[in-house]
Amino acid sequence: MAFEGKNAVVTGGGRGIGRAIATVLAAKGAAVAVWDLNAGGAEETAAAIRASGGKAIAVAGDAAEAGAVAAAAARTRAELGPVTILVNNAGITGHAPITSLTEEAWDRIMRVNLKGPFLVTKELVPDMLAANWGRIINISSSSAQTGAPGMAHYASSKGGVIGFTKALAVELIGQGITVNNIPPGFVDTPLVREMLDVESVAKSMPMKRAGTPDDIAYAVAYLASEEAGYVTGQTFSVNGGRYLF
Repeated sequence: MAFEGKNAVVTGGGRGIGRAIATVLAAKGAAVAVWDLNAGGAEETAAAIRASGGKAIAVAGDAAEAGAVAAAAARTRAELGPVTILVNNAGITGHAPITSLTEEAWDRIMRVNLKGPFLVTKELVPDMLAANWGRIINISSSSAQTGAPGMAHYASSKGGVIGFTKALAVELIGQGITVNNIPPGFVDTPLVREMLDVESVAKSMPMKRAGTPDDIAYAVAYLASEEAGYVTGQTFSVNGGRYLF
C-alpha cells in the first residue's frame, strides 16, 4: 500500500485517532493536510510527520463551517495539489439522558459529526471526479451499531454518517471513487481518557484491551489503497469483537 503522488486530507488530525491516521498515510507516501479546529494540535501532527521525512501541512479551521472548509481546501490545493484521499475524522461526543438532552446539544453534535463530513466531502469530491480516482473514509462509531445509553444524539449523528457513506458510495460507483466507513470500538485516546478510566473499561471488552489509534489508522490505510478498489459502501468494523454482524 503506497500512496506516493497522492494528497490526503484528514479532518480532526490534531490528536488521537486523526493524528495516527495522518501519520500512517504520510509514512506510506501521501502528502497530508492535517485539518483541525485546534491550530496547535494540527501543527504538532504536521511537524512530527515532517520530522520523520514525510510531507504535511497544518490547516486550522472549522470543518463544519462552509466558508472555513472552502478556505482550507483552497490552501491545501495551493500547497499540495488536488486531493484524492479524504478521511472525515473530526467529531465530538457527549452524554445526556433523553429527558435532559437539549436542542442545543443535539444541534451541535449533528453540526460537527454529520454536517461536517457533508461539507468537506462536497468541497473535495470534484478533485476525485476530475482524477477518476478517489478514496473517502468516514469515521463513524460502534455506538451507532449497538446503541448507547445517554448518547442518543451522538449515536444518531454517527448512524447518519453510516447512511451518508452508503448513499455516496452508490452515487459515485463506477467513477473510480470508493466510500467506506470505520466505526471504531473502544479506543484509547486523550479524549476518552478525559472521560473514562480506560484500564477499567478495557477489562469489559472481548479482547480485554482498548483499541489503539493505530488500529484504526491501518484500517484506513487499507481502505485508501489501490488494493481496496473493489470495496465500497462498507461498514468496516474495527472494534475488537465488541459488535459482530
